[in-house]
Amino acid sequence: MLKEGTKAPDFALCDKDGKTVTLQDFAGKKLVLYFYPKDNTAGCTKQACAFAAVYEGFKDNDVAVVGISKDSSASHRKFAEKYDLPFILLSDPELKAIQAYDVWVEKKMYGKIGHGVERSTYIIDENGIIEKAMPKVKPDSNAADILEYLGKL
Repeated sequence: MLKEGTKAPDFALCDKDGKTVTLQDFAGKKLVLYFYPKDNTAGCTKQACAFAAVYEGFKDNDVAVVGISKDSSASHRKFAEKYDLPFILLSDPELKAIQAYDVWVEKKMYGKIGHGVERSTYIIDENGIIEKAMPKVKPDSNAADILEYLGKL
């Protein structure tokens, strides 16, 4: 994980409609940037739906929410439509942002070692500085935990 207080790495990734989105697009507002392993899996669906359920709370506080995985834009489009997700999902098949944000990690599953995205969240402030780094977040409570944190500021 990247350290709190450091500059957030820039990115330029495509959303579900093929439009390029960059970190600079969020200058002047807080950004919740969450990384997740894969569209339409149990944990990732739970996490995305939890963000959708409290999305108005983020909007009311002028906080943008963006999810990033290595899935394609087409996969994101289907995922967003299926679950009516109101926030941006970005496609990172080349792992540029995923690696820049240090969330591509070694994982063990069924005794085999591989690599994958660690479910992690960053809160980036209005000036592009990492305000909070949250490794190994829980899919069902991540969104509520962030809103609680933002409410204490």
